[in-house]
Amino acid sequence: MSTQDVSILAVNNLGLNTKQAKHWQCWVKSRGFNPGTIDGHLGSNSWKATQRYFNHYGLNVGSRLVADGVVGNNTIKALQNFLGADIDGVAGPQTRSLFASWNNTDWCSV
Repeated sequence: MSTQDVSILAVNNLGLNTKQAKHWQCWVKSRGFNPGTIDGHLGSNSWKATQRYFNHYGLNVGSRLVADGVVGNNTIKALQNFLGADIDGVAGPQTRSLFASWNNTDWCSV
């Protein structure tokens, strides 16, 4: 699988290490969207919470996201919108790098 492939996986951290993924889970939870267990593995519950967050704050690009936990093009577009990245729906190197950098802050201890 190339770094640009986005697929249905049990866990899809989009290049985040476990610590960074925990930071994301804590941040989403701190915003009132339950990602499930804070374990550093972005599974369907984490992505459902993220999708609900994106919908709630209007970060979805185009139509409303289905909160299904699947990391597809529309979820990537919303993530790119959130990160201020170029919006193309591809989880390429720029998106992964921005997502990783954003999650270097420990939201679990804030």
